[in-house]
Amino acid sequence: MVTATALEAELLELAGSVPDPELPVLTLHELGVVRALRLHGSGAAEVDLTPTYTGCPAIEAMSLDIERVLREHGLREVSVRTVLSPAWSTDDITPEGRRKLREFGIAPPRTRATSGPIPLALGPTRTDATDTTGAIGTTGAAGTVETEPVRCPHCGSADTELLSRFSSTACKALRRCLSCREPFDHFKEL
Repeated sequence: MVTATALEAELLELAGSVPDPELPVLTLHELGVVRALRLHGSGAAEVDLTPTYTGCPAIEAMSLDIERVLREHGLREVSVRTVLSPAWSTDDITPEGRRKLREFGIAPPRTRATSGPIPLALGPTRTDATDTTGAIGTTGAAGTVETEPVRCPHCGSADTELLSRFSSTACKALRRCLSCREPFDHFKEL
């Protein structure tokens, strides 16, 4: 593994400070999509960017914004390389990014206890504290699934239901809180 120079680390931080075009409350660093930056000679850089999913329509806007901000800071040549492996995961969202999503009114994705595929069970849309269908969790005693419910970003209630598997973007679902009755987006786990 090659260690980044101080200048590369500074420029990577600068590239990561670009707001996400679909969720401007988050930076690309907080979203976890800017992976690396390498300098080539003086004034040229290559940035590795991993989209949230392969067909993400925002990848072009992200690339252009990264190129613009790095050129404004003196780089003559900037190339942004789309890197699909390792794939982006919602586990890549930083704790600060999760906090900002919640404050913006979007339920952040639940964190996974283990790596690997996310188990999916189709069933009821309601996800209260006792629901074990379609939620991320860990296997507990006697093989039961202990789930982490989708909590309402407005009131914190775990008594929520799925209204639509898709919302304003493909990476979000539309949910409703059964306590405060407010609808909200939930950033789906990947």
